[in-house]
Order: sequence, then structure tokens, then C-alpha cells
Amino acid sequence: MKLSDKLEILADAAKYDASCASSGAPKRASDGSDGGVGATTGMGICHSYTPDGRCVSLLKILLTNFCVYDCQYCVNRRTSNVPRARFSVAEVVKLTHDFYLRNYIDGLFLSSGIIQSSDYTMEQLVAVARTLREEHNFKGYIHLKTIPDADPLLIAEAGRYADRLSVNIELPTHDSVTRLAPEKNVHTIKLAMGSIRRKLDEKAEEPKAPAFAPAGQSTQMIVGADASDDQTILNTAETLYGSYKLKRVYYSAFSPIPQSPDSVPLAPPPLLREHRLYQADFLLRGYGFTAGELMPAAGNLALDVDPKLAWALANRDHFPMDLNRADAEMIARVPGIGLRNAKRIADLRRLRRVRWEDLSRLRCSMKKIAPFVVTADYKPAQGLASSDLLRRHLGAPQEQMNLWPELKAA
Repeated sequence: MKLSDKLEILADAAKYDASCASSGAPKRASDGSDGGVGATTGMGICHSYTPDGRCVSLLKILLTNFCVYDCQYCVNRRTSNVPRARFSVAEVVKLTHDFYLRNYIDGLFLSSGIIQSSDYTMEQLVAVARTLREEHNFKGYIHLKTIPDADPLLIAEAGRYADRLSVNIELPTHDSVTRLAPEKNVHTIKLAMGSIRRKLDEKAEEPKAPAFAPAGQSTQMIVGADASDDQTILNTAETLYGSYKLKRVYYSAFSPIPQSPDSVPLAPPPLLREHRLYQADFLLRGYGFTAGELMPAAGNLALDVDPKLAWALANRDHFPMDLNRADAEMIARVPGIGLRNAKRIADLRRLRRVRWEDLSRLRCSMKKIAPFVVTADYKPAQGLASSDLLRRHLGAPQEQMNLWPELKAA
């Protein structure tokens, strides 16, 4: 098979893994005394932009889409009837090096199906990273998918060459993993995450120790492949963040698979559900919210309003909030005010009282914040309006375009 044909198959097969967007890699450049090729920046790698507007991207491929596992939600499962291909280590190295020299990419995201054994597959992934770093002095970004069942020594070696490691948990509950991915084991996945965290902690405690995955670790959960609701998903994400210090949990809306088994849905979930989970995840990581605050009861996040607005409407006792008295952490919980503007408002109060026009100058979402704030010259007329009325006023329900109309008709 031609290399171009392999690339077409294995790049397409890698699109289902959403955990490739990354930031936090150390700054490296090829203009030093040691030469080399490639560079990383602190602005992020995949689907990000540098200050001068350049898009930076990764070569995102699988080493192979052959797999001994039969995960029901995966297009590359053992029983799936899809074209198969496999790269050699030398071919991935050549593609990465050549694509960088052509200015197509800034780094590599490499995953793989499981072939022969977990250790063999992990050895191949590590060999790619090691060859790029040691033989080609490649300084660009490398993200390796970690095989959970692999020997911890191989995972440790991967962390010496890769900027980020990821171990995909895929599904939020043990029962779902057991039912839909019978060859996988949640305990083994968490052991792999734990071993990566220990290595990261060791590096933090001893800065002079060899580098280990400086951009940390991440994982992915598939949304809509099982019956788990958003409360379950967010509780699982919160546990993973606390237990393993993950940099990110990525959410991937389940895509129907050709000739998929009856164990998975025939129709995809709304893409807006995935978007709401990302918004809620951001509130968990950056705003101090807990999963219990965002989802106090079973069910899914509202689609007509964002999670912060939904929380504000459900907790009207905090509002309207006096911006001249509240602390910055609470100001950041006001719908339409972000972390940066919350700090700016707190800083402004050291000089004078905050006025309504100050919020406009900060480019806050004026329509959204109007019912929730009090300033020196403003008090909301709709401050006593019911949450249902505010929801109808502020909500923006949108109809999602259907990419699979035949499934909807069925």
C-alpha cells in the first residue's frame, strides 16, 4: 500500500479522538546551539492560533487501525468492516519530519489500535517519539496515546519523549466500559493514570529530574454512546481532575458507525450537548464550581442556556450582586462576566466605585448581566422577575442542523 493511501486511512481513523488539542508544552526552538528542527509555543498546539494569527496544527494519525479489541462504539473495532492499514515506525517519523519541513504541522498526535499486545503497541509508539527526538533532534510538540495495559516502564519512557500523554477512559461508568468495551478494564486505566501522576509529582518535587510529559495528561469521554447522563459525566470528570491532576477531560459526541452493533445508539446526541459539557468543564477547572452545583440532580445540562446562566437562575438568592461589595470569585459567577473581567472589576474598586458604563467598557455581555448586578448607578428593574421569565428572555434555543436526516426519519 502506498504511503499516501495509508495516510488517508489512518488520518481519517484518528478523527474520532478529540483529546489532541493541547497547551502547556515547554517553549523549545531550533535556533539554539544544538540545532534541531521544530518548535513549540506557549499558546497551544492544535486548533490554536499564535499572537500573529498563524494557525498551528498537529499531524493527527493512528499508527494502525488494526485492533484486537472489539469496543462497540469504535469504528476500528475488531469486527468492523473498514479498510485497514499500518504505518511502520520509520514511515511515521518520515511523515512528521517531512510535513514539518513543508510547514504543514507543528507537532504530532499519535495513537493506535492494539496489535499483538499492549506492550508491543506501546513500544512502537515510544520508538516513534524516541527516533524523532534523538535521531532528528525534533523539538516540536509530541502527544502520545498511552496503552493502559502496557508495562509502566514503557509509559515512563514515553513521558521522557512526549510533551503530553493521554489515557482515554472513553465511558464514564464501570458498567458501561464492561458492557461496551469488554477487553478494557477501568481499574487498569486508572492505574495507568496514577502512574503518570506519580511521575509528574516526582518531577515537580525534583526539578532537576529528567523531563516527564511537561504538558501533563488528558483523557476523553464519549458522550451519548451509553445511557449516562451529564450529571454522571461531570461527576466522573471531577473525580478524575482531583485524583489524577488531569490537564483536560475532552468530550466527544458519539458518531454513528457503519454497521454498528445494537448495543450502541443508531442516532448521535445533539452536538450542543457536547458544547454544554465543555462549558461546564471550564467552570469546574477555572471558576471553582463543583459538579454538584452545576448538576444537583440527575439529568442533562440545559441546551437553551449555558451552565453558568442555568446555575444563576437556580440560585437567585445570590443576585442581584453588588459589584462594589462582592469578592472577585463571586463576581466571576455572574453570567456574562469572565475571570479576567472579574479581576478588573475588583482592581477598579480600589480607585473608585464601579458604574454601569465601566461594565460596557469592559465589553461584558450587557444583556446577560443586566438582571444579576448592582452598581453605583444601576439597579435592575427585572431583579425581582421570576427565573422562568428571565430564562425565556435570556435563553437562545437553536435548532441543530441534522447531519443524518435518514436516521431522524427512522
